[in-house]
Amino acid sequence: MLVREGFQEEAVTEEEMILNSLSLCYHNKLILAPMVRVGTLPMRLLALDYGADIVYCEELIDLKMIQCKRVVNEVLSTVDFVAPDDRVVFRTCEREQNRVVFQMGTSDAERALAVARLVENDVAGIDVNMGCPKEYSTKGGMGAALLSDPDKIEKILSTLVKGIRRPVTCKIRILPSLEDTLSLVKRIERTGIAAIAVHGRKREERPQHPVSCEVIKAIADTLSIPVIANGGSHDHIQRYSDIEDFRQATAASSVMVARAAMWNPSIFLKEGLRPLEEVMQKYIRYAVQYDNHYTNTKYCLCQMLREQLESPQGRLLHAAQSSREICEAFGLGAFYEETTQELDAQRAKLSARTSEETGEPAEDTSGVIKMAVKFDRRAYPAQITPKMCLLEWCRREKLAQPVYETVQRPLDRLFSSIVTVAEQKYQSTLWDKSKKLAEQAAAIVCLRSQGLPEGRLGEESPSLHKRKREAPDQDPGGPRAQELAQPGELCKKPFVALGSGEESPLEGW
Repeated sequence: MLVREGFQEEAVTEEEMILNSLSLCYHNKLILAPMVRVGTLPMRLLALDYGADIVYCEELIDLKMIQCKRVVNEVLSTVDFVAPDDRVVFRTCEREQNRVVFQMGTSDAERALAVARLVENDVAGIDVNMGCPKEYSTKGGMGAALLSDPDKIEKILSTLVKGIRRPVTCKIRILPSLEDTLSLVKRIERTGIAAIAVHGRKREERPQHPVSCEVIKAIADTLSIPVIANGGSHDHIQRYSDIEDFRQATAASSVMVARAAMWNPSIFLKEGLRPLEEVMQKYIRYAVQYDNHYTNTKYCLCQMLREQLESPQGRLLHAAQSSREICEAFGLGAFYEETTQELDAQRAKLSARTSEETGEPAEDTSGVIKMAVKFDRRAYPAQITPKMCLLEWCRREKLAQPVYETVQRPLDRLFSSIVTVAEQKYQSTLWDKSKKLAEQAAAIVCLRSQGLPEGRLGEESPSLHKRKREAPDQDPGGPRAQELAQPGELCKKPFVALGSGEESPLEGW
């Protein structure tokens, strides 16, 4: 039990502090910082593999999280927090449960408490972002905007400390004067939080500005709770030994690493950095296994490649428009196929089990011609799809237009379609992430059963070229998407030059 000076009567009780110190210790720890678009599940697991003790998720806004529903994903063995539009906002798994800290952006104590209670049984700690200087955070009164409102800071943190059974922390930036900074952190300490992370730069400063080790040290000397030093990637941390040097320079209890870990998560490995190719392949495997949206996977890999983006492999990555293409760029095509087949089989098994448990009659699919096929956009010309080929064939044969019946499986929100042509039904046994993709797969089954061309490269019919292009649905906000930013933005700017004077959206707040 820490003994703290200057405690006021309204400070939390000893019992409350014990309850909020469960399971997670912030002394002498290596920590993966919260980073926008980077701190998703694959990166967190990778950091743990390489020696991180604690991992923070990316900042998630309370207004979005409060709308989410907690869903146990039996296919992936994860717990998903799913928005009303079916986006997975936060995904976690048992392996990280005792070491993942959920960071939220908030400006309201009651909303913060509601979100904390929603996730507290699936995470090891709750952190409030009080350092992000970006407009999307500050204009809502969140992030660094809180630094100018100590009363609100105190209310949010006190409410969380008293309201949940997980340790509460916050992450701040330093204020213009040392005196004001120390006054603020002492007030924060009195709320009963378990630790405080300090990014040693002011609100207006960016990575190219030197980190203020002496201010972090003054904070560490003043407080009795653990102080976590952050902001050393640009000036101090290039290898594992530098982490301890930064800790000593700041007299902090622990060190939180952002960009150096983003560039190569094996920075936490005592034996030294692993080759980047090895690290990226390991990251990709986690991304596929946990169904990470390809735009997020691509973004993180681009941050690792950095100056190698113009290499042949970098160009392949930049052009990739799916998880399959990313895997192929790194020689993991077979792994992708094997893993996705295993996941599809697991989904089918769980779906059948669910039907048996609920007593629902299984759909009568006798007489339906089935094949295990999927529609791969890359195999077709830009203006040709199997559905168009099937429709054209039906017109030539003077048959009724194909009729598609598509269903969505509640278990995982995937789609399957049956197409009826000349009173015969056709269906793919593989479920797809969108209605359009499922319909294309059903059309392929019909065409292949009839021995007809399906429009693939090299066999397309010239009569189809003038028809309107029907693009497959690749909605990044669909059932299995996790990326909160617009995918178009990620594809246009997959890499942000860091340390060059340009402001980075990835900075660990």
